[in-house]
Amino acid sequence: MLNHITIMGRLTRDPELRMTQSQTQVASFTLAVDRDFGGRDGGEKQTDFIDCVAWRQTAEFVSKYFTKGRMAVVSGRLQSRKWEDRDGNKRTSWEVVVDNVYFGDSRRDGAESTDSRSSFASYEAPKSSPRASSPFEELEGDDGELPF
Repeated sequence: MLNHITIMGRLTRDPELRMTQSQTQVASFTLAVDRDFGGRDGGEKQTDFIDCVAWRQTAEFVSKYFTKGRMAVVSGRLQSRKWEDRDGNKRTSWEVVVDNVYFGDSRRDGAESTDSRSSFASYEAPKSSPRASSPFEELEGDDGELPF
């Protein structure tokens, strides 16, 4: 079975960073994600508000570098959570459990960019073994010409 989701949208508020009882960091935030199509009559685009939750180093990264209005690209898995409201009604919430998060805009030093291209700088959760060094090296004498 496959459960993978990637969404891109703007944060509706600053991420909320909390600690669990076992001192694990968890950040909650919501992305406003525009649909690729307008209404049936060609009117305004519809927007979905998708709850996201990030854990550990990813939670710290999100809370440190993302703020309300910032564009984010999130990949992870979709998860449902069952709960009971104040009136005793059973409810179900859906959220994205974040594995990786990327900057979706090229804003620098707090200045908003109107450029439609994205920088996609990112934080990816560490894998089981850290890399000792980069497998890439600089080529000497590269003239910058493509071979085709």
